[in-house]
Parts: sequence; C-alpha cells; structure tokens
Amino acid sequence: MSRTFEDLIAEAESVSVAGWDFSWLEGRATEERPSWGYQRAMGERLARASAALDIQTGGGEVLAAAPKFPPVMVATESWPPNVARATALLHPRGAVVVADEDEPPLPFADAAFDLVTSRHPVTVWWDEIARVLRPGGTYFSQQVGPASVFELVEYFLGPQPEEIRTARDPEDARRAAEAAGLEVVDLRAERLRMEFLDIGAVVYFLRKVIWMVPGFTVERYRDRLRDLHDSIRAEGPFVAHSARFLIEARKPFRD
Repeated sequence: MSRTFEDLIAEAESVSVAGWDFSWLEGRATEERPSWGYQRAMGERLARASAALDIQTGGGEVLAAAPKFPPVMVATESWPPNVARATALLHPRGAVVVADEDEPPLPFADAAFDLVTSRHPVTVWWDEIARVLRPGGTYFSQQVGPASVFELVEYFLGPQPEEIRTARDPEDARRAAEAAGLEVVDLRAERLRMEFLDIGAVVYFLRKVIWMVPGFTVERYRDRLRDLHDSIRAEGPFVAHSARFLIEARKPFRD
C-alpha cells in the first residue's frame, strides 16, 4: 500500500538533517555523479601532499573517506553542529578541525599548505587561498554551478532573475582565481540528472540544503507540496538537474 502524503511529510520533517550525509535519500532520490570523481581525485592528491587544508569541510564525511592523509591535515568549518561531527570523524585520523567563521582571513600563516581542497564551498576567498598556498601548491575543488536544481527552486519560488540564474559561472571562478595570482590548470563543468521519487525526499532535501528555498517550511509550502506529491504519484519522479564544476588552480613559483 502506498504511503500517504501526511506520512511522507511527517517522516521527512522528523529526521535529522545534521552533517552532509545524504544516505537517507537512498531509494527515494537519485543524482548522477560528475565524471571526474572528485572524492577519488582528492584522495590521490592528499596522499601526495605534505600539508593540506580542507575548507568548509561540513561534517567531514567527504574528507574522512580519503584513504590516506598527509602528515599535516587541517579542516575548517563554521557551523557548530558540523564542527562537532567533523571533529568526531577526523580527530581519530589525526586531522585538526578548526572552527572558523568563513570570513577572511583564514587563521593560518602564509604558504602553510601545499594543497587546499574544498567540496561545494558556499564562498571562495581566492586571495586567502593564494596566500596560504606554498609556491607550486594546488587548490582543488568541486563547486556548485549556475542554476543548480532550479527546476525545484522555481517550482516553489517562481522564475528567478537572470543574475541569479547565471551566478556561480565556472568562467567567473577562472577569472577570480587568475586575479588572485593562480594559474587554472583544469576547469570542467557538467549538468547532472536528479530524480525525486517521493515528496518526503523533496522535503528532506529542502530542509538540508537551506539556501535552495530560503525560509522553507512544510506549513508555508503545504499546498505546493501536496500538488507535487500528486504529480509524482500520477506522472513519476520530479526531474531536476544539478550543476557542478571542477577547478584546479596552481600557485606559480616566482623567480
């Protein structure tokens, strides 16, 4: 027997959305993964590094999956619940977690790291990244691209202005990196199919990724949620597309 709208909503409202683990969505939503395999590629770079920094580490889940850490491994995070989760995951591996406000300056000396990584940073302080990298060091990051999951955003909020739809363009990241004195050695972008199989998955996703529909609550959007529930039941999964890009930039040696 299929579950009711109210049952699905109640379950999705009650589950914890702490950290950056989306395993609750298994069997309820799908998302294609970028072809470049960020986690594997990050792990390979960490294994070769001597001192690395992971910025905006979230709950530390992505970093913790790396098979080998360098002798010096530091992560920063601003949200207190995530700081606690990251500490529990990463301290046993010998990594230091620093609670940081995600505002310049980074609390590290110049040229402290030969590798800086970040998966889906909210903000990128390019000048600070360049400052803490050693000459020859690398910034390696997977980021959210323009109009990511906007089919879902615009279902709830309506058409978005062009300046919002085009924000987070990979070429803007290239220009910002170069302006900070870094050399971009790789830049790739993809749009990836997502499917939401039930309304509970939508509610969980919007509770967890809070910037998608700012101020989202079930009560505020109950009518739209019910309409979407009916549509999924009648027509199949709600389809959206995430936008991702990979950027790798190197700090050049100076004569």
